[in-house]
Amino acid sequence: MKELAIALVSGGMDSCVSAGIAEQQYELALLHVNYGQRTEARELQAFNDIADYYNVKRRLVVSIEHLKFIGGSSLTDDNIPVSLADLSNRNIPTSYVPFRNTHLLAIAVSWAEVIDAGKVFIGAVEEDSSGYPDCRKEYYQAFNKLIEVGTKPETHIEVITPLIDMKKEDIVRKGVELNVPLHLTWSCYKNNDVACGVCDSCAFRIKGFKNAGVKDPIKYAITIDW
Repeated sequence: MKELAIALVSGGMDSCVSAGIAEQQYELALLHVNYGQRTEARELQAFNDIADYYNVKRRLVVSIEHLKFIGGSSLTDDNIPVSLADLSNRNIPTSYVPFRNTHLLAIAVSWAEVIDAGKVFIGAVEEDSSGYPDCRKEYYQAFNKLIEVGTKPETHIEVITPLIDMKKEDIVRKGVELNVPLHLTWSCYKNNDVACGVCDSCAFRIKGFKNAGVKDPIKYAITIDW
């Protein structure tokens, strides 16, 4: 019997590929977190489609809507516009949700303690991301230390970041190699119907597919050669 692992699946490409990597070795339990983001409904649909694709029975959907009330991000505050993509920008973009991944991982680790999952997979990418501080390797190293001191002595849970050093085109190639359902994923920060094609997340995705030489299976309202 395979060891149990939790995979955080937002519905986006990175988290889907991360789950696909985990599925090669572990029995999957999938976690999805709604936090009042603009595309909450569409991301949830993508999560359920991905969970169905992998025939995952153990899935958990939770809400931490307080992140919307806290605000401070264009993903959760309607008064802050989602900025147009600037892939050369190294500053933290408006889409950064303050300390979000800590909330997500805390939920995952709590669930892992209860269901005896030894691993928590998250699709964080450091090199080819938008510069979010909670997507850095040192952040996950520190979080694993926190798990050690914050859980029962007999508990052994580790956060795994299989994509952390990969570029978007490498993630696309890995997804194709593992037959990951990239056609079911949703990356857009703005829209729930047709992906905008101009937000950071769309731009990184479009560029990743282009550089990988793979046709993106989803449509865009605007197609720009990033």
